[in-house]
Amino acid sequence: MSDFPWLLAMIAVPAIGAAVVAALPRERALLAKQVALGVSLVVLLLAVLTTLAFDAGGPRFQLTTSVPWIPDFGSDFALGVDGIALVMVLLVGVLVPLVVAASWHEADGGHRPVRVFFAWLLLLEAMMVGVFVATDVLVFYVFFEAMLVPMYFLIGSFGGPRRQYAAVKFFVYSLVGGLVMLASVIGLYVVSAAVLGEGTFAFDTLTRLDIDPDVQRLLFLGFFIAFAIKAPLVPFHTWLPDSGAEAPVGGAVLLVGVLDKVGTFGFLRYCLPLFPDASRFYAPFVLVLAVVGILYAALLAMGQSDMKRLVSYTSISHFGFIALGIFAFTTEAGTGAVLYMVNHGLATGLLFLVVGMLIARGGSRRIADYGGVAAKAPLLAGAFLVAGLASLALPGTNSFVSEFLVLIGSFPERPVFTVLATLGIILAALYVLLMYQRTMHGPARGVLLQEDPAEPLPAGGGGATATATRTAPHRSLRVADLGRRELAVVAPLVALILVLGFYPQPLIDLIEPAVVATLDDMGASGGTD
Repeated sequence: MSDFPWLLAMIAVPAIGAAVVAALPRERALLAKQVALGVSLVVLLLAVLTTLAFDAGGPRFQLTTSVPWIPDFGSDFALGVDGIALVMVLLVGVLVPLVVAASWHEADGGHRPVRVFFAWLLLLEAMMVGVFVATDVLVFYVFFEAMLVPMYFLIGSFGGPRRQYAAVKFFVYSLVGGLVMLASVIGLYVVSAAVLGEGTFAFDTLTRLDIDPDVQRLLFLGFFIAFAIKAPLVPFHTWLPDSGAEAPVGGAVLLVGVLDKVGTFGFLRYCLPLFPDASRFYAPFVLVLAVVGILYAALLAMGQSDMKRLVSYTSISHFGFIALGIFAFTTEAGTGAVLYMVNHGLATGLLFLVVGMLIARGGSRRIADYGGVAAKAPLLAGAFLVAGLASLALPGTNSFVSEFLVLIGSFPERPVFTVLATLGIILAALYVLLMYQRTMHGPARGVLLQEDPAEPLPAGGGGATATATRTAPHRSLRVADLGRRELAVVAPLVALILVLGFYPQPLIDLIEPAVVATLDDMGASGGTD
């Protein structure tokens, strides 16, 4: 079973599926959706089989595949997974089929062919898997840059009113970060050539190099800036609220749920083991950015009137907790950070999906345009509540375990930063519960107000436009509850949030050995002792 090229298959299947979907006739929109869903389910099956083939107590990198790619540059098309990469691949495998199902009507009636939307989703899936499983730094860089293309077109072609601005901002920020990282990738190759006599991009070989601390600091900055933009950390964050708000809902789920994790994944996979001295040198600076991001983004989230922008800002705050766990350099905090990456993808993915379903019913992203939804759509309100409670890390939800591990692992080494970060928990409760209360409870208002045949409009009223911005509690709210397709989308995420909230041990067993190996690479303590 371990001889099968599982990782290569998880890249090839969605890439080939994207080509097939793109080649379908324009009028075969339903077939394009069905093929995309089928392909994404195959990738999920491959991810599950890969997990079953992985031995948590075995070598660090397993299920490896390596073929010569650019021999003159010492680069092979090398793939492999440790526990950290494996759980991220599982996250991709779970989210993409749900995004395809949730986006069933996302591109209908638009100026672009439906098949194009789903082809970009599948190509994005291939790139996301590739970036997590690459064990050659140059291959990682290629996937890191290539995944920008499908997301750029998903935002720019299928997003909201300001989609072109958001797409260009996303692309420029990410491209600039990637170019800075390219300089460090080249520098790393030059250093390896000077030490070994020939240059290499092989991760295992590079981690064994004894690089001068001053050179490490320069190379570290190139990787760090690219990953800090991608994560994003404050002050590199300004592209995310625009992109998250304007992206189609399915694209926003993958953007915030997976793509942004490439930044925090990069901190762990590349910054810490390749540049251990530089990581320790810059750790206080990174921790300042992490804590500032937790508090600053939480405060900005509280002031948002746009639901999608609010969710985007909450993610920036959560990424601060992940960075805190990574740069605390302890096993508990590092394990919690990786678990947080997975759990944030599930919780925020559900939150974005439910917000998208609410927007599809009301036609507005403004919080003030909703109210009283729970009375007419209890299933929708229930899914919204579970997603919100998971986002604020309520005990019993998946995010609580992650946040607890980060805080308990960080406190012995970084007590001041940890205490300041806990203030973000209080702010999270405020912005999540206020959004839920304003949209789900209270009187019906705004765009969801519909004329009740038994109750005439007040004098002077007339039509949806006239009633879109005023409150009239005595009129009836008409909003459909979740349909069967929508229930099929939210139910797996709700189940995972609750199951992992009470029993996260299987994921921890996968993650912890890889975190220990990473800390060993940088010579840090593997525990808090």
